[in-house]
Amino acid sequence: MSEDPMGNFMDVAVKEALKGMRNNEGGPFGAVIVKDGNIISKGHNEVLGTNDPSAHAEIVAIRKASAFLEDFDLSGCELYATTMPCPMCLSAIMWARIGKIYYGTSTEDVASIGFDDGDIYAMFREGVDPSVLKEVNLECEDCHELLSEWSKKTDKRMY
Repeated sequence: MSEDPMGNFMDVAVKEALKGMRNNEGGPFGAVIVKDGNIISKGHNEVLGTNDPSAHAEIVAIRKASAFLEDFDLSGCELYATTMPCPMCLSAIMWARIGKIYYGTSTEDVASIGFDDGDIYAMFREGVDPSVLKEVNLECEDCHELLSEWSKKTDKRMY
């Protein structure tokens, strides 16, 4: 079954996914974040329940873990997800500095039931197809001034 070295964390992720799926809150996805062998958060897909396209299980779990720890830096945490995280979730996992993920199914497995993020992965490799998303750099001076002010800010906290 799962290679869960610390207990039944994947089982908890599966139960979380079932809860959200059976309540029609979202697809069959669950996630658990663990620190020092303890579950600090869990989440399931809430896209349908919240009408929020970013409410994937991993994002929900990251938000809860950050609130619980009162920190955006989740270094030392591990994430258990019922499937390989999508590109958005992988990015959030990296921004949160989660060092290890365990997953139960592949991107190919979920593509076979209609959750195909292959186009997004391809866009990262090959660039954005203008028929899918138009990118326009306005070179806004006010936006550059924001960056300049940030770089001079003495009390900034990098994340």
